Amino acid sequence: MTSPGAAFCCLGALSGVGALGLASYGAHLAQFLDAYRKELFHKTNKHHFLHSLALLGVLLCRKSLWAGLLLASGTTFFCTSFNYQALSGHPSTHTLAPVGRSLLLLGWLALAL
Repeated sequence: MTSPGAAFCCLGALSGVGALGLASYGAHLAQFLDAYRKELFHKTNKHHFLHSLALLGVLLCRKSLWAGLLLASGTTFFCTSFNYQALSGHPSTHTLAPVGRSLLLLGWLALAL
């Protein structure tokens, strides 16, 4: 049986692959209607990369289950809401971003414990 930290390490690697795919899509295929949406997409992608790397570090912390769950769910809520807004122009999922941000903050704290 693998540890939760190892599973989240694998998830972090897959999340990094997803971030790279989104970066390629944003750089070459996406048609942004204005500079704000393009900047929002690229800033969100940087957060996606950063928190994918943080998931790789979950393997080394004592509270790996909590840190992994918080970081993975926070990344999902935070990045998905802003990517959807950047690509569609609809801010309907914008309310998920503060939830994601809070989960990410708690995830970083769990890494420190």
